[in-house]
Amino acid sequence: MQKDRIVVENVYKYFDIYMDKANSLKEKMLFWKRNRKEKREVLKDINLTIKNGEAVALIGVNGSGKSTLLKLMTKIIYPNSGKIETFGKVTSLLELGAGFHPDFSGRENIYFNASIFGLTKKQIDARISDIIEFSELGSYIDNPVRTYSSGMYMRLAFAIAINVDADILLVDEILAVGDQHFQEKCIKKMKELKEDGKTMVFVTHSMNTVKEFCSRAIWLNKGIIKMDSEPDEVIKEYLKETV
Repeated sequence: MQKDRIVVENVYKYFDIYMDKANSLKEKMLFWKRNRKEKREVLKDINLTIKNGEAVALIGVNGSGKSTLLKLMTKIIYPNSGKIETFGKVTSLLELGAGFHPDFSGRENIYFNASIFGLTKKQIDARISDIIEFSELGSYIDNPVRTYSSGMYMRLAFAIAINVDADILLVDEILAVGDQHFQEKCIKKMKELKEDGKTMVFVTHSMNTVKEFCSRAIWLNKGIIKMDSEPDEVIKEYLKETV
């Protein structure tokens, strides 16, 4: 069995932020000073290894680099230097409804999304009832997803993500959307996946969820790892500084 699932080595990530960017050739000629850009460093020399079966929380205030690190793990974006390796099939819940086609029904989007994760039509046919049942969408599953509320998007996205036989599940604050009942249902399911040996990394602001669910917490502060340890220890130090 693969011992390491995610390895992050010397990762730096920055974005170029343009100040008063000129949009036309005329503006570029007349207002050439508008093309100033600022390099905004989001992650600085990040090193970590996440092992098979770990449930890891990324915590920190807004803007600390948590979501950027998660996106790097999914290879939605790439580091400016350093490298990230993942071992095994990855599924992610980063942006609500990302990958859903708004004009197609929930049922049709199940087939589209699950096929992206590598499932065949036969495999999707075998589990579509479980996906629909978990989503609790009922007859809405045959409505266009553009008619869905944010909570319905989340239900469908989560139901698909947990049914594609992934080794690694990456989740960004998406569980904050929806009612208490479904949040609890999602956490229960994630605990089952953890017991089955799946590896999970998620961004959350819920310290209770971190304590209840995670075996490890990583505190990011201004783009660096400030602390990486057992949840209780990390949360104690984090709250001292932020509350």
